[in-house]
Amino acid sequence: MAVSVAQLQSMASLSNDLFYDILRRLDGATLASAACACAAFCSISKEERIWENVCHSLWPSTKREDVRSLISSIGGFRKFYADCFPLIVNKEVPVAHWDSSLQYSEEWAVDDYYGDIDEFESISPSDFVTIVDVRYKDKAIYSKVLWGIPDSGGSNGWFYDCPFRIDLLSYSGRDDDRGNNVTLSLADGLPPITSIEKERKDGKLWRELCDGIQLSWIIVNRKDKQAANFASWSPLGGQRHWPTDSDFLIRFGSILPAKDILPCNVVECTFVMRFRALHVGDEQDNQTTLKLTELSMQLEDMGGAHVNGRNSLLVLRKALSCQRSNNYGELLESCQLYSKLQRELREEKMRSENCFERLYILSGIAAFFTFWYCIFLI
Repeated sequence: MAVSVAQLQSMASLSNDLFYDILRRLDGATLASAACACAAFCSISKEERIWENVCHSLWPSTKREDVRSLISSIGGFRKFYADCFPLIVNKEVPVAHWDSSLQYSEEWAVDDYYGDIDEFESISPSDFVTIVDVRYKDKAIYSKVLWGIPDSGGSNGWFYDCPFRIDLLSYSGRDDDRGNNVTLSLADGLPPITSIEKERKDGKLWRELCDGIQLSWIIVNRKDKQAANFASWSPLGGQRHWPTDSDFLIRFGSILPAKDILPCNVVECTFVMRFRALHVGDEQDNQTTLKLTELSMQLEDMGGAHVNGRNSLLVLRKALSCQRSNNYGELLESCQLYSKLQRELREEKMRSENCFERLYILSGIAAFFTFWYCIFLI
């Protein structure tokens, strides 16, 4: 049976529609793999609408009209996904060392301490946009967007010389934010616990929380049209029952380059998420409710000191050009290497301090005996 040209064109059109309907249901990684399968998939996967759906599914914050306009202005949703889905991996950690040429001397002028002033003057806190999404067991529980760095003030404000820190829950929420009332319960998949004492022994709630929670903390530089996810998606560690028995502290993070900015050449970007148990059921009422009480970001150098606002802006801009990887193991490796170098630096500092203490003690003893020797001679 002969098939007309019109029928063939109709079948081709139908096939493309079917392909599009299939591809738009895929996640980003699967979609990228499918694009390599054939020319038809490759062509369809380049459509911006498909990547917009992928970003909306992964980052609910991107559904906002102002965020959609921002993403379009920096290159579109396809580029946004390619920049923000991979994790920041700093390959310079194994060779990081304390750069003595950048020691903070009291004789330094302002230009020396803050590096290239012309470079810094090209950065403004208003250039940065923060896009945060928290998920628990693939369900979005919190989203927030900050335009600029909160409380940064003017160029001579306290922000530039004080420790850099962003605490999302301390700022008033937008209409589409859930504000400070972010809770997890049995309906969200939390396991029931009858008492904090039992949880302290078996740790079931803590394991479920760490396994299910995910954090995406995207920073966009509107001027440079760059974006990156600074969080580690999954927790890197944490503490349960600290500082109180009802608190659960979870840490995310990444290692960022700081060469020519800070003496340590690398810094740790730390995100702290804290939940507090509001309700723990008894034997008859196995209800469990956790409330999000802290969600913050800060930068620390290898010595554990908080990086100030001025240097933090330089580090953030530099990190937006850092190497990235889809391999979570590489991120863990860089964090473990950083922790190892940090311990070695701390031990070296303690050894140095112990040597100075011994020297001071011996000097004191020598001065004591010399003094009394001179007295006896007189």
